[in-house]
Amino acid sequence: MPTCRRKRVLLTEPSPTLLDAFKNDPAREVFYLADTGEIFETFEAYTARMSFYRVKQFQCEVTGKSGLDYFQALESERQEARTMHSRFPDQLKAAVLKAVQWQVMGRLDHLVEAVYDRFKDRYYPDEKIYVDVQGEKYLARIIQVFPPKSNIPLKPSPGPVASTSTSSSPLSDAPTTIHKVAEDLKVPVKDSIAMDDPAKYTYKVQILDEERQPGFGKADKSKGKETSRGQWSGHLLDVDCSKLGRDRLAFSKSILRRFIRDCVDRDAAVASPWTVKPAIAARYGVSSVMPEEIRKSVETLKKGESDKRKKVWEEKEGPASKRQKRAAAAAENEKLLAAIAEQREREAREKAVLAQKAKEESERLAAEKKKKKPIRYPTEDLDVVLGDKEKRAGMKLKRPVPSKLAMPFGDDHEMNSAFLMTWNFLVVYGYVRADTPPIDDADINTSQPLHISPFTMDDFEAALRHSVVEPQCQLLGEIHATLIYILRTVGFDRHSAIVSLVDDSKEQGGDNEVFGVTIDQLTAAMADVGNNWERAPLRHSEGREGWEESLVGCLKDHANLENFPRLREILTRILFSADSTQDPISSAAPTPSNSPGPLRLTTPGSPADLYYKLPAKDRIDIITFMCNLAVSSKAIHLHMETCEEQLTALRKEKIEVNRTKKAYAEEINTLSNEINGDSKSSTNGKSATEDVAMHDSSDLSDVPGSDAEDAPPKSGSTRRSAAKEREAARAKAHSARAAQAERRRLEEEVNKLERRLEGIEREFRKLLGSVRVKPLGRDRFYNRVWWFDGMGAASLIGSGGTVQYGSGRIFVQGASEFDVDVLRRREENVDARRREEEGEEGMLAVGEWAVYNDLEEVKEFVDWLNPKGVRELALKNTFVKWWNHIAPGMRRRAADLNANAKIPEARRSARKHAGADILREPYMQWTNRKAVNGS
Repeated sequence: MPTCRRKRVLLTEPSPTLLDAFKNDPAREVFYLADTGEIFETFEAYTARMSFYRVKQFQCEVTGKSGLDYFQALESERQEARTMHSRFPDQLKAAVLKAVQWQVMGRLDHLVEAVYDRFKDRYYPDEKIYVDVQGEKYLARIIQVFPPKSNIPLKPSPGPVASTSTSSSPLSDAPTTIHKVAEDLKVPVKDSIAMDDPAKYTYKVQILDEERQPGFGKADKSKGKETSRGQWSGHLLDVDCSKLGRDRLAFSKSILRRFIRDCVDRDAAVASPWTVKPAIAARYGVSSVMPEEIRKSVETLKKGESDKRKKVWEEKEGPASKRQKRAAAAAENEKLLAAIAEQREREAREKAVLAQKAKEESERLAAEKKKKKPIRYPTEDLDVVLGDKEKRAGMKLKRPVPSKLAMPFGDDHEMNSAFLMTWNFLVVYGYVRADTPPIDDADINTSQPLHISPFTMDDFEAALRHSVVEPQCQLLGEIHATLIYILRTVGFDRHSAIVSLVDDSKEQGGDNEVFGVTIDQLTAAMADVGNNWERAPLRHSEGREGWEESLVGCLKDHANLENFPRLREILTRILFSADSTQDPISSAAPTPSNSPGPLRLTTPGSPADLYYKLPAKDRIDIITFMCNLAVSSKAIHLHMETCEEQLTALRKEKIEVNRTKKAYAEEINTLSNEINGDSKSSTNGKSATEDVAMHDSSDLSDVPGSDAEDAPPKSGSTRRSAAKEREAARAKAHSARAAQAERRRLEEEVNKLERRLEGIEREFRKLLGSVRVKPLGRDRFYNRVWWFDGMGAASLIGSGGTVQYGSGRIFVQGASEFDVDVLRRREENVDARRREEEGEEGMLAVGEWAVYNDLEEVKEFVDWLNPKGVRELALKNTFVKWWNHIAPGMRRRAADLNANAKIPEARRSARKHAGADILREPYMQWTNRKAVNGS
């Protein structure tokens, strides 16, 4: 049952009026909520209950998921219950339910522990288990169970058996004679083992066929073990419980807890027993009538708990005589207190005037203090208002307007969203491993990855607009071939598109035409195209020849009108060409009133020729559909799991690098202090040495009017003292030089660690982009800011440290519907503020896209961000963090666009130069350097 604020949601019972109307006025109209079975008398009560159910405040009691509405939580519980019941062994259900019936235990966990200890080593007939034979695990089925008196040693039967009909008679008696002691939880575990030791049971098991074994045909065959494993298929073995084991997904404490919680219930009264729900008890033959012995025991427990609580209350309150004396004393005290209260009331009236004045004065002071109380920044962005000081400092008041028309497909934000999603998917996951290799090259093994080189967003846009058959666009061929290879590993229904089209035609009651083509004509044209798409070789060395037919075959088996609503229109365009008098590209848009008429496609054609006549919207829809299917492939899932593991390793490495950097910084600080101290002491030592030297020289010099031979000689102690001081000075100088060299070495190590941290940040962005794409942040109005470079297979730094870019621009997306609701709740006049700070032309609708192509505009946008708001502070810090990559990428894109800009030329009469012009386009010069062995 779903919970709301940790309490179960109880269904509304019918009112007495409705119950009376059910008997006396059966035709009375009521309001019925089918999902819960509740009946309401008025529409207001019905809508109020439905509104309560629709609020996302409920929690799934089984999985713990929160933030769901009632129906989502209910469906989650039902789905988990179905999954749990399908996994839990059917043979154990009746025994477990019989064991928990009428048990009195305070916590469900204690009940689960008791049941698990009883049944973990006990197995039942027809149960699927794993058996250990010579160190190998085999999937087997229990044929017969022998109680402890039949202790048979482990040995294989003479040979495989074709069926289990010979064990039918023992199976009929086994459930009534085995493991009966385990169903009585009143018997302690040790006593139950002594009475009925599960280790002394013997089980006759039959090993299932080898094809049903986990991992059959993969790792075992590659290691040459298929012969040793295959010899046990179908054999009968007699084993004990030590050789058996259950699948942890079928029997563990967690799934046992979920099974018991789903099947049992308990009253709220103290010492209430756990009881199996009536419907489940009837299904599994569990008695719903409480035995007299258990009933008496439960009543005794309830009485004991009640007496215990009564005793605690009496000890707290005391006996009756003391209570009477206490009551009399309380009455006397009340009289005394009343007199005191009357006196205090008189005093209070006298002080009322002074108190009122003091209160008014304190309120005035508090209001002034509240006005002067400073706001702690950062705070909610909408609470930040620019003051006169910020305006005088040059703070930008209006955000630079991002361009909507500069988006790849103008103001069609749905098409832009699909375009950005597909490009990001192809760049991020363009370098993943595929489970199934291309079959045209026998030397490619199953671990061969499927590669596609990154390409810029401009090249992808230009390729989608490529409309000539010759020369062919290699980028389009590689994209579709890559997706086709991945979709070969995704399950599909043969001819699902044809079946869906025929069913839709029957539902509509007529064979309507699309572009002048009926369903019969379309299905007839589809019948012979792309039938061998999942095995057709698409060789890179041959330009992926035939990918258009394989694309049609892929759509035939994967698509239907439910998951691809525009399927019929696109298949008609790719299989039928227009009349010679019509241009399919120009006729794709709505025609004016004086146009010849709607587009009619009447001539069957080849997909290889007609694909390039498809509008860009149709191509985006096809690639979007294929990308959505490819997400569910095993290759993508394995790649995401690998990225998660690498992200964890990077987090650990970052912690270690920061720890090492901190230790180096402490050592540098210590060495700096030591160097500074030595420099001061060396200065003092140098002065002393100079004094000694001067004294020595004065002793040896000749003084006028004196005889040098009569001068007293210099003492030995003075010479030794000077020598020691000079030696100490030299040692200190050497130590200072060594400390300086060590400090320089540590500073170089710190620089290396800082460069490694930068590399870790880039790698982290690449890996995180493969798992989930996140925006740079949100501004004050919850507009999301996106920068798509450096994620997945794309890299920000190329070989030799060159700058690389994918999109080379900053995108802005309008707030979601939820964020718009939050905006309106936080600030009533938010629209007026948006017009003032964003401008009428800069306000983006829900999900609408715009772009900054100019670096100066991006700088102005960053300057417009106010760091006093929590969202814009985080966004601004992110811009600062990645600015050394954002700015060079935008500059290089601008330089590439200027270099490839076409110079206006006079009209050429010769058409032969058109192909050469197209080949010089950047998107036509792209090559797939990740393709291996022609795959």
